[in-house]
Amino acid sequence: MELSNRVALVTGGGSGLGEATVKRIVNNGGKAVILDLQEERSLALVEKVGTENAVFVKTNVTNDEEVQNAINIALNHFQKIDLLINCAGIATPNRVVSRKGAQNLSEFTKVIEVNLIGTFNVIRLAAEAMFSNEPNENGERGVIINTASVAAFDGQIGQAAYSASKGGIVAMTLPIAREFANQGIRVNTIAPGLMKTPLVGTLPDEAIALLESQVPFPSRLGKPEEYAQLVTSLIENPYINGETIRLDGAIRMQPK
Repeated sequence: MELSNRVALVTGGGSGLGEATVKRIVNNGGKAVILDLQEERSLALVEKVGTENAVFVKTNVTNDEEVQNAINIALNHFQKIDLLINCAGIATPNRVVSRKGAQNLSEFTKVIEVNLIGTFNVIRLAAEAMFSNEPNENGERGVIINTASVAAFDGQIGQAAYSASKGGIVAMTLPIAREFANQGIRVNTIAPGLMKTPLVGTLPDEAIALLESQVPFPSRLGKPEEYAQLVTSLIENPYINGETIRLDGAIRMQPK
């Protein structure tokens, strides 16, 4: 599917991986609807890429009504939804049992709710809208791309909740791709490694250097623009479906 004249929902689109994705979509002739809770950053991004190319809707991805509202605004503003890129997520590292005792169950539940259930929530509502699209020459009505993590495969100590949430995203990719096949909607997942997001950027230089040394090649943090580049490739290649692709410089995370 070509990006030109396509409309994309991007969750977590106000910063990091989502921001880079929004910019790439617009630069390639598409339109973007940013679903995020970061109002200031998201509105600044809309101004940067042009109000005719993007719109921001403050959205909690775990809330049915807010996600449906965002979809309705996208349909009213751009008349259709062709693409969904799920980048929204949280990470709250915590040991299952620490010196303070057993992990609070609500902390585990929150990560699962945002990362896994939130991703599923947006998929189900966006896909329903995509079902009404006219198929292109390849029979495609839409493309969905989710964001997992290498933690789904190489979870470290303290990442039980995060790894479980991202592993769930990986696990549901194939069954959803199979279900949506007869509607011409492809579903894929990207599992990034160590990426240079705003959160990582706040770390001291020594800490960043240590992280970079763990990556075989290239020995550096991944760039959000490289994530966006892979998003573009998955959208444009009609034969990639039901797949999870690691974007990690060949890193395999150690226990801690």
